[in-house]
Amino acid sequence: MRIFYLAASIVMFASCATAQQTDKTNDVLRKAGNILKTVGGSGSLSNDEIIAGLKEALVVGTNNSTGKLSAADGFFKDAAVKLLMPEEARKVEQRLRQIGMGKLVDDAILSMNRAAEDASKQAAPIFINAVKQMTVQDAVGILRGTDSAATGYLRKTTSPDLTAAFRPIIENSLEKTGATKYWKEVFDVYNKFTLKPVNPDLSGFVTGKAIDGIFYYVADEEKKIRTNPAARVSDILKKVFGSR
Repeated sequence: MRIFYLAASIVMFASCATAQQTDKTNDVLRKAGNILKTVGGSGSLSNDEIIAGLKEALVVGTNNSTGKLSAADGFFKDAAVKLLMPEEARKVEQRLRQIGMGKLVDDAILSMNRAAEDASKQAAPIFINAVKQMTVQDAVGILRGTDSAATGYLRKTTSPDLTAAFRPIIENSLEKTGATKYWKEVFDVYNKFTLKPVNPDLSGFVTGKAIDGIFYYVADEEKKIRTNPAARVSDILKKVFGSR
């Protein structure tokens, strides 16, 4: 059973039930209502409860994700999201380690992860604003989407804002933690030994990887709330997602 689909259908009902509804919208709503009626127990939930459950699930999931990753070592000690050298720089890293420059590389990697952790503190308000702005069309997309439809909605609606918010913070953090300095030192050394100098966009790389890491755990939290009763940390989550 796809609870997020049910919640989305009720969001549509609450948003669209006006005298000016189109036949197409009414048809979608009737189908959504039929789906809801087929789920044991869910029919006893009010529209407001379903809407609140959906929104709280998104807020809880994003808060958990950003809280985890913005903590010290949130990225650095998590193999699933840890930032490493860009793919095009792996040979650079290997060569530098071979010539005794391993500590310089390690310092650069640590600083990139610290920058990602620093920027992640800004994500939660952006996610919460996206939840508040959910439209009828968004709800239809979740209704017709996959099991990760809620995460997909957030990625689509927040990625530009996350990038705009993260990049300046990451640039400042890279300066503060020394990553820009280490990166320059790494490639100043490497470029002395190659005819093909490497100069990737460090800030852009770290920004993209930080956002990817957050969405990795947003999807994980979405799955937990759907499938694990222990992840339903409030009465409304227990009521809505327990009616499966």
